[in-house]
Amino acid sequence: MCRKIGMTQLFNDAGECIPVTVLDAQPNRVVQKKTRDKDGYSALQLGYGERAQRHATKALQGHCAKAQVAPAKALRESRISAEELDKYEVGQEIGVDIFSAGQRVDVIGTSKGKGYAGVVKRHGFGVRTTHGAHEYFRHGGSIGPGSFPGRVIKGLRMPGHMGDERVTTLNIEVVRVDAEKRLLFVRGGVPGHNDAMVRVRPSVRARG
Repeated sequence: MCRKIGMTQLFNDAGECIPVTVLDAQPNRVVQKKTRDKDGYSALQLGYGERAQRHATKALQGHCAKAQVAPAKALRESRISAEELDKYEVGQEIGVDIFSAGQRVDVIGTSKGKGYAGVVKRHGFGVRTTHGAHEYFRHGGSIGPGSFPGRVIKGLRMPGHMGDERVTTLNIEVVRVDAEKRLLFVRGGVPGHNDAMVRVRPSVRARG
């Protein structure tokens, strides 16, 4: 888990300007281990950052106290195999050094909320007065077939709430890892606003 700081640019050895997103990769602490025998699946529950005791609920304080770690700002689970689970212990810190420059990763976050949006902004519809749109340039026009099946098809693109949903950016490059300052630089943009929480994992898709 990382915190999105914002975007900047870096220059590589060839003088190429690379747009990057800077992620604050504070150490993640193992708060709990989920096993297949006890919980039905194997996973690590990780805690990001530290929360002041006065700002933490009693339940969070007690849960983190079992692992002998400070109350975390955020708790998330990461599914891993049972063999990998044995490599970690409760209370262990996982730093940014698990990533390396040139590695391909996926970044998971919540996109910016855009509120209620029409079909032109939300789905990229063209602005025209054909296909059933009468005297309205930014409306969707006809939404259903005529005689058969005589209803609106499920999944039809229509106006509605835009953004504020889970988004995964696949197969992006780690440009630089600053272990001293605990920063991770990834190429391009990632979902979410500045100061948002994101999750970084090794890419599940081969480079194409």
